[in-house]
Amino acid sequence: MRRSAIVFGGSGGLGAGCVRALARDWPAVAITYRAGRERAEALAASLPETCRGYPVQCDVGDAASVRAAVEETSQVLGPIGCAVFSAGCAIDQPYINQIDEATWREVFETETMGFIRVTAALVPLFRAQGGGNFVAVTSMANTRAIVGDTISAAPKAAIEALCRGIAKEEGRFGIRANSVAPGAMNAGLGEHYIAERMTPEFWESFRKSIPLRRFGLAEDIGEAAAFFASDRASYLTGQTLIVDGGYTL
Repeated sequence: MRRSAIVFGGSGGLGAGCVRALARDWPAVAITYRAGRERAEALAASLPETCRGYPVQCDVGDAASVRAAVEETSQVLGPIGCAVFSAGCAIDQPYINQIDEATWREVFETETMGFIRVTAALVPLFRAQGGGNFVAVTSMANTRAIVGDTISAAPKAAIEALCRGIAKEEGRFGIRANSVAPGAMNAGLGEHYIAERMTPEFWESFRKSIPLRRFGLAEDIGEAAAFFASDRASYLTGQTLIVDGGYTL
């Protein structure tokens, strides 16, 4: 039986790029959303006829909501073979000494704990069916520190560590876990920052600091996630693929 995929945070930005890429390889993809049902429905309707897109409401900050989304997806689309985690917080990126404890808690609760909730719901199912894989969208800022980006990078560094731990502990059950680390993106939060923060001169200077001389697209991240999710990556686990146009070199 061919299995389905589920993308947490799949209704927009980088998550939507992952959905579109997965739709070429998977017969069905669940698209989770917290509040933006219309975006999820529009994305589902845009997928090729060979893939069924299915919007499902999910708040990764609530373990019961995650379990319900997994159960609904399994019932409607069949066994889940892959989970992509692209959920995150829409927050400003101040200096570390400007971040209060409540903001730290919000980000870690949504991102790090959100990923933990997803894996807690799916690992038992993956074990029972003889395998499955996780792909987490993280950040290249875990490799090259960026001023003002620590609030985003820190919880994703924990997610990368969790992926390595899952790879080590669950590999004997056929479970893989990898992460894709985007660089400067013209999608998702990156699109917001390019449009509304700093000056055009700053972003042009930033673009020129990237060896490939462009910002990344949602499709760039989607292609990497789809590769990790496929049988083409069946011997890859515990790895992080940096997709940044060479910026961290």
